[in-house]
Amino acid sequence: MAEAFHRNGAESTAIQCEGEWLRILGQLKAEVGEDAYRNWLLPMNLDRVDDGKAIILAPTRLLRDWVTTHYADRLLALWHAENDQVTRVSVVLATSPKYSDGGHQPDQDDDAESAVPERSPSDPGAPFEIGDERTQHLPLDHRFLFENFVVGKPNELAHAAARRVAEACVGPVHAVPFNPLFLYGGVGLGKTHLMHAVAWHVRKHACDRKVIYLSAEKFMYQFIRALRFKSTMDFKEQFRSVDLLMIDDVQFISGKESTQEEFFHTFNALVDEDRQIVISADKSPSDLEGMEERMRSRLGWGLVADLHPTTYELRLGILQSKAEHTGLSIPAKVMEFLAHKITSNVRELEGALNRITAHVQLVGRDITLESAQEVLHDLLRSNERRVTIDEIQRKVAEHFR
Repeated sequence: MAEAFHRNGAESTAIQCEGEWLRILGQLKAEVGEDAYRNWLLPMNLDRVDDGKAIILAPTRLLRDWVTTHYADRLLALWHAENDQVTRVSVVLATSPKYSDGGHQPDQDDDAESAVPERSPSDPGAPFEIGDERTQHLPLDHRFLFENFVVGKPNELAHAAARRVAEACVGPVHAVPFNPLFLYGGVGLGKTHLMHAVAWHVRKHACDRKVIYLSAEKFMYQFIRALRFKSTMDFKEQFRSVDLLMIDDVQFISGKESTQEEFFHTFNALVDEDRQIVISADKSPSDLEGMEERMRSRLGWGLVADLHPTTYELRLGILQSKAEHTGLSIPAKVMEFLAHKITSNVRELEGALNRITAHVQLVGRDITLESAQEVLHDLLRSNERRVTIDEIQRKVAEHFR
């Protein structure tokens, strides 16, 4: 009788969890749209919810990595709203032996589980669990390493500078080669990749160093929270006691005077103590509108390195690297076609490759130039070069001086 009661209770819990999962999928479908839902979320299945952790099964590594990167935070937020006992979400590979045979014991040699820290914290191949307190200031993507960064003429200075800073941070003799290192460039050109790579390098080779990496937006929100709860001294201590401070998208605090004031004093305190600062933005320090003159001056103190738009050769190299990483054999003509047609940024280029890869794995069709054009018709249309009247007038005026 006791066994039957226990079994009924377990079945009731499983039904409740399955209901939560279906409701979460319904909300995500409304948010991301029918195509993204069908391609990325529908193939996922709930395995179980155990001790505050929801475990979701993905049929392929591509799906596991994509969902972990793009939907993990939203999954956790929606699940916590459904059930406040759930504080972590893990996306795992369904074909992993530890999940396909009904067992639940983790195997440290199996990297099929994404977002669960089974291996050493200093291992870049070990993604962190969603909701793990250690990731509060280090939301690092395990793909963004120096080894995975494709170097070309448009980004060679920024790459070399970032590498020098990372090596100096872990060296036996404390040295700060450039302070700050300021990386700037358009969307999807590799700023965030380089910043993650610096943080991973320090974490791997000097895990005792204190590193804070976060966006300027999160810096502002933490500052507001400190003001609200009267904990500004704790806030100052937290940010001024680090060995390496990394702030992404610093342009976000333009026009926000109080946040700029606090960041200005934090910046000065770290520079005075010879602590490294790395900053990224979409424009050079001198072009940041809404930023105080003294702040712009400080940001330009060290090395300012820009990442230029990619060349055809660099785009082709990135595609070849990504294809090699995924283990897919993609015809050279298809990669040349993508490198020629998608010129806006690297993210769109990688997104195009992911869409082709997903189409092959989910539909089972071979990769051809025709199938690539069919799958990417909307993306290719948006990347078509359009000549504007202003551009015509400018070129004609330049020609006739």
